[in-house]
Amino acid sequence: MTLTQIRTFIAVVQHGGFSAAARSIGASHSTLISQIQMLEREYGAELFHRRGRRVELSAVGLQLLPMARRMLALESEMRLLLDDSGQMRRGSLRVGAVGPYHVTEMIESYHARHPGISLSVKLGNSEVVLDDLDKYVCDVAVVASRAADDRYHMQSYARYPVIAFVRGNHAHAQRESITLDELAGQPLLMRETGSTTRKALEDAMEKRGLTPRVAMEIGSREALREAVARGLGVGTVSQSEYVPDPRLVPLRIEGDLVSTNIHVCCLRERRDSRLIASFFDAVRARSAAGAGGQPAPG
Repeated sequence: MTLTQIRTFIAVVQHGGFSAAARSIGASHSTLISQIQMLEREYGAELFHRRGRRVELSAVGLQLLPMARRMLALESEMRLLLDDSGQMRRGSLRVGAVGPYHVTEMIESYHARHPGISLSVKLGNSEVVLDDLDKYVCDVAVVASRAADDRYHMQSYARYPVIAFVRGNHAHAQRESITLDELAGQPLLMRETGSTTRKALEDAMEKRGLTPRVAMEIGSREALREAVARGLGVGTVSQSEYVPDPRLVPLRIEGDLVSTNIHVCCLRERRDSRLIASFFDAVRARSAAGAGGQPAPG
């Protein structure tokens, strides 16, 4: 097994077929097929099921994928160390995040320190982001929860209250706040299961013996905002991610009983990677300088 074969395998997975993968890495279609066939013959394993021009991972291929990504991540870290003696002049870092707000200010701080490092960001809810971390799709993650899992190294960033928001002609639109009991009785527009804001709200209500009245599940912040603006229900969001809109009125939840804690995390086994450690250092400096929000616990 060679690193070239591993890169070929990952390219075919990413692009769903040999032709697109070949174009992406500047190799011939026949070369990529040959690389995969050699790997399959060497170990007597079928990595892909061929479906016309497209391919799908076999059960063995699915198991191999996170290991292959790990190998390339380790190779990248070795190159970074050897190419410039660890001076952080080159390299790439993949960041998963639950929203654009926090990760944007982190990237700003990181880029100021390490302008030669290329950064890419993939957005998703906390479950998706942590799954990408496990599979080596991303190197570090910015999540709105603290995962009780020894696999992860966690660094706190900030804590933000969750607020409600309503349409401008809503009965509560002239107020500045709403109680959690009142909120439970409203038709709530909720993010999908896996959203940390939703879980924080449900946990807070459960502690008070309340059951949320979920009117609709909506898969993105933008769609949820539009649904509230059209009068379909009441929305909730982390205060840091609320986007002012003349059609909407934000309402503080009295007592600040609901909040989200922003953390940066990585796989514990990768914490000593020079590239990953440099991101944690930049985030720590940003937080100490005042990133907004309240100090996060632990």
